[in-house]
Amino acid sequence: MNTARVGLGTIAREWGRIGCVGFGGPPAHIALLRDLCVTRRQWLTDDEFEDGIAVTNLLPGPASTQLAILCAWRLRGAVGAIIGGLCFIVPGLLLILALAVLFLADNAPAWVLGAAAGAGAAVPAVAAHAAYGLVPGSWKRAGTERAARGRWVAYLVAGGVAAAVTGPWVVLVLVISGLVEMSVRTPSDRRTAWPVVAALPAGGGLVWVAAKVGALSYGGGFVIIPLMRQDAVHTYGWMTDAQFLNAVALGQITPGPVVQTVAVVGYAAAGLAGGFLAAAVAFAPSFVFVIAGGPRLDRLRGNDRAQAFLTGAGAAAIGAIAGTVIPLALSLHMWWQFALLAAAALWLLVLRRGVVAALVVAGVAGGLISLL
Repeated sequence: MNTARVGLGTIAREWGRIGCVGFGGPPAHIALLRDLCVTRRQWLTDDEFEDGIAVTNLLPGPASTQLAILCAWRLRGAVGAIIGGLCFIVPGLLLILALAVLFLADNAPAWVLGAAAGAGAAVPAVAAHAAYGLVPGSWKRAGTERAARGRWVAYLVAGGVAAAVTGPWVVLVLVISGLVEMSVRTPSDRRTAWPVVAALPAGGGLVWVAAKVGALSYGGGFVIIPLMRQDAVHTYGWMTDAQFLNAVALGQITPGPVVQTVAVVGYAAAGLAGGFLAAAVAFAPSFVFVIAGGPRLDRLRGNDRAQAFLTGAGAAAIGAIAGTVIPLALSLHMWWQFALLAAAALWLLVLRRGVVAALVVAGVAGGLISLL
């Protein structure tokens, strides 16, 4: 690893570029970071980069954002991590807030509302696609023993039921599933603090909603849907179901992490200040985990208790993502939205094509239908 000539300006420029062109979610972000840090610049070895992927997948929160922060930390320490992380996050954050102003406006043009309704109609299919894509890796992590696979199925079902029925209690199901699996696989009398550092409810409001997203989103970016929907739509009434679908769609079609969706929820709750506040609270844990964890993060990969916790929590998270498909689909109201949903499901689940294309085409179709 050659870090002597990596300046902070270079980190700002390169991480900012990825933040601007990083459409497609974590797979695209990982590919862009690998191309930059390993292939072109050779700042990190392939083994170092793979270790970074493994470690950030064990942490709660947006894994690809944490990987971007970790790569910058390895090049220039804490200052590099802060600059790299912010340059990766901010371009998408500014774009999604600009779109939120347009799509959530009280007097938005008919074609804008139609485009939002069209893109939102595809979101249940996107959620099903996200859950389906996470199953193979999580199933492999569970192991081959019949009892372990039985527990995996139980965690999956519990997460699905919690997301479809209970709403705000999803976070407890994620944590409890992880703790149960940890107690079975690695029984010990010692207390383990990291998996439950933010497990207890900590008051209501926008800060708590954003904190759940940043500190308790095990199992991929799409688990933010069950973590936010109940609070944003029903508990606090910041937005309607249709507007929440729009927020999820905007998080998918803009560059950068999917967790940017929380900024749209924050904007609906308290304007631009709320959007920036929600984003700051949601992303702060990622910076803390990487900068404070430092060299100790590499040891986390070999921690059996951490691996066991993620096995349980991850399975429950997949179930929670899948469970949101039902309430999201039930929030659709117009007949043509169901037609777009069916087309998106065919595109994503049968033809196995791209998410961004599905949302953009559905949005364009919705806009045209509204004009006609």
